Amino acid sequence: MNNLSVVLATFNEETNIEDCLESVKNIAAEIIIVDGSSTDKTVEIAKKYDATIVVTDNPQMFHINKQKALELAKNDWVLQLDADERVSRELADEIVKVINMPDEKLELYQDNLPSKKLFQRHQHLLKKRDGNIGTEKGSYVAFFIPRLNYFLGKYLRFGGVYPDGVIRLVKRQKAHFPCVSVHEQIEINGRVGWLENALYHIDSPTFSRYLQRNNRYTDLLSIELRKKNLNSTDLVNYLFILPISWFLKSYIRHKGFMDGWPGFVFSFFSSLRFPISYIKSLKK
Repeated sequence: MNNLSVVLATFNEETNIEDCLESVKNIAAEIIIVDGSSTDKTVEIAKKYDATIVVTDNPQMFHINKQKALELAKNDWVLQLDADERVSRELADEIVKVINMPDEKLELYQDNLPSKKLFQRHQHLLKKRDGNIGTEKGSYVAFFIPRLNYFLGKYLRFGGVYPDGVIRLVKRQKAHFPCVSVHEQIEINGRVGWLENALYHIDSPTFSRYLQRNNRYTDLLSIELRKKNLNSTDLVNYLFILPISWFLKSYIRHKGFMDGWPGFVFSFFSSLRFPISYIKSLKK
């Protein structure tokens, strides 16, 4: 059995959880689920996969339950997933191969990634946003996984959406969620590499699902905005400058139009998160 724990934080994911767990059942030595008191069949379905399930409350800052799940893992390597994500057979094979590689082979593997330049550009952008991610030297203790996001019937490849790198494969004692921000990066004490094969993210198969997720996301952003001393400049910025610049960047510069109608809808509505969050922040 592989030295791998798969961990999830869930809440009312009965439509997703089975496909997610089915995709990792053959590579997981254990499955840990921290459930935020789901009212549907999430827990019942998870039990079929012999998952260790801890039922707790459902904090608005969902990283809190992700951290709880991470702390419960017993194996050296941990794959942290969301219920709406799927691990392909190719990615599963790559994960098993990588966690069993000695350091010298990992170095060579990272040097020869086919998409290395694309991944480096993406990581550079993340570093500008989040600050340093791990260390530049030493052993690899975590890996970004490129993610393909399913939106209104299509996996988006343009608009700045791909590779959408997420750190999901980590050594248990080398990773930690700060639990302070909705868009925070997991903290890694060590070197971070990349896997080549994509993680499939069934993000928004329907528009109603997208609106539901977007509403929760803007709620969290509005809470962060309330903590700031906003002024008239922020009003113009959030209501006009940020949404317009985001749409032009996503749809034109990053060729969101290449994804057809779903690309336009994604670029347009993702740009609206700025004015929506700002308006919500004004409500006490």
